Amino acid sequence: MAGIYKLEGAIKHYDWGGYTFIPTLLQKENKEGKPFAEYWMGIHPLGVGQVITKDGKNALTNYSNSLSYLLKVLDVKDMLSIQVHPSKEAAEKEYARENAAGIPLESPQRNYKDDNHKPELMVALSDFWLLHGFKPAEELVYTLLNVVELRELLPVFNQSGYSGLYKYIMEMPQEEVNRILQPLLDNIDAIYKEGTRPDKYDEDYWASKAAKTFVRNGDIDRGIFSIYLFNLVHLKKGEGVFQADGVPHAYLEGQNVELMANSDNVLRGGLTTKHIDVVELMKHIKCEATTPNILQPEAINSDEKKYLTPVNDFQLNVIELEPNQVATFSTTLTEILLLTEGAVEVSSGDSSIELKSGSVSAVVLPGTTVVVKGRSKATIYRASTAINNR
Repeated sequence: MAGIYKLEGAIKHYDWGGYTFIPTLLQKENKEGKPFAEYWMGIHPLGVGQVITKDGKNALTNYSNSLSYLLKVLDVKDMLSIQVHPSKEAAEKEYARENAAGIPLESPQRNYKDDNHKPELMVALSDFWLLHGFKPAEELVYTLLNVVELRELLPVFNQSGYSGLYKYIMEMPQEEVNRILQPLLDNIDAIYKEGTRPDKYDEDYWASKAAKTFVRNGDIDRGIFSIYLFNLVHLKKGEGVFQADGVPHAYLEGQNVELMANSDNVLRGGLTTKHIDVVELMKHIKCEATTPNILQPEAINSDEKKYLTPVNDFQLNVIELEPNQVATFSTTLTEILLLTEGAVEVSSGDSSIELKSGSVSAVVLPGTTVVVKGRSKATIYRASTAINNR
């Protein structure tokens, strides 16, 4: 049996997705103007990859039914929900509890879709904007002092800390949310009308953008508070961020590669039309100061770099090649390759495939020695379990 095959992932048409990035990557027409939000490569039940052989297509689960990770490409046009992921121990406990309670897996009231944790690594494919963790205390105090409409929250923070402040805004009656945030949004709109547009380094920009999507029937999404409470992070192409369990975060805009544990457990805190369970969210969120750690890949040889993360579920390496340049590696367990730029030939023994625009992903089976040759200047991401760290 050959050790390398082309892989066809699953496309997700979530309404926050863009219209051109993923269709261009996959060379798919989008005549209907659908949002192409995510491209999944893995064995998650909601999107199983298809292995392409000379005999047709077969589910990736026929080749590997125990992948610990899920690889994705995301195109974020509109901001995603503020979210937190549970720890492994918590996921096992709470999944069993909801099963015992008889809550159907497909129920909108369901918090836990499986018994796994969902640590995530994202690497920017373009300028990328996100929220990540609570601001350090000095920065948060500065924000609450200088955003006049939020100044009344400062005594809450001074008296009750991060946890007390977040609990306060998440349990606040909707009328109070509207009372505080409506003047803030009105003032931002007034600034826009004067021709002075806040830039993307300014929380006001994202608050205004969120208001256009998440104000319904006059009710303002309380997630807008979090835009001011959390760190606003800008990543350049190739930079990464790791999302540990309990750390609140939200993707705001841009394209990325995302590698995560094979799970779909998400607890939401706003900027969404989906289910929000405040009690459950507060059980798992880490209400503490966070200094974002922007990851740069570290070289492991002349061709390949890796992003260091503290989990065993996955490892993400990147290979950058010039035309005719060659990189070689060997696999211990099943790996997935993703081409984001250029074209390459991937070979092992007598087997050879080409990855290029329209056919960008491949699966590499265990015990395979792989040679990757650049057909042009190319970038390839290599997803594996962390046992393959070198």
